[in-house]
Amino acid sequence: MIDHAHDLESVRGATELLLTAAAKMDNADVTQSSRLPGWSRGHVLAHLSRNADALANVLRGRRMYSSAQARDADIERDAPRPLDAQLADLRASTARFDATAAVPADWSRTVELRNGVTDAASRVPFRRWAEVELHHVDLGIGYELEDLPEEFTRREIDFLTERFRGHPDVPALVVEEDGGRRIPTGGAGDPALVVAGPPADLLGWLAGRRDGSALTVHGGTLPALPPL
Repeated sequence: MIDHAHDLESVRGATELLLTAAAKMDNADVTQSSRLPGWSRGHVLAHLSRNADALANVLRGRRMYSSAQARDADIERDAPRPLDAQLADLRASTARFDATAAVPADWSRTVELRNGVTDAASRVPFRRWAEVELHHVDLGIGYELEDLPEEFTRREIDFLTERFRGHPDVPALVVEEDGGRRIPTGGAGDPALVVAGPPADLLGWLAGRRDGSALTVHGGTLPALPPL
């Protein structure tokens, strides 16, 4: 069962960790490339701020973004800002998200995200947690997939394997973590393919952060996953 209050607290902790690490950068560092193709570290920080506001919109029953074009334009507008402006914006947008989440509400209700995707409101805090954790890694400032909280890694692997389950462009396969946990995902049929390895490498492959070369594949070749 999803515990949204626990996840909100996890978001706060992850955000503080990111802010503390990012504060060690300087303005030149913000302009450098992140690990995401085509995005500087400033783009990543700007996206995190606008995503906090977007998920607050979701909890209020509003559109997540007014349009895909507006989302992209806002990130491009905010990316070149100096470090102090980036961090102040992330703190302020996080506070707005927290304030929205603190309003008494029915957390079992269905909300709408981007591209017509729907989910339970109770899952929105975890979605925000994932944004903060993975984009902290994307900044390339010393926080790696191996540094992610064990609980987060396990739950994000569950989330992503669920997302790819039944996907027509992903063959039926089993994700097997070191330690023995096995999770079926991909298309229909009996999975003949097993992709195995440490949780951090599995998460990196599922989330498009690693190429999967550190994984062991039985019964075929490692499939290319569609973008998230």
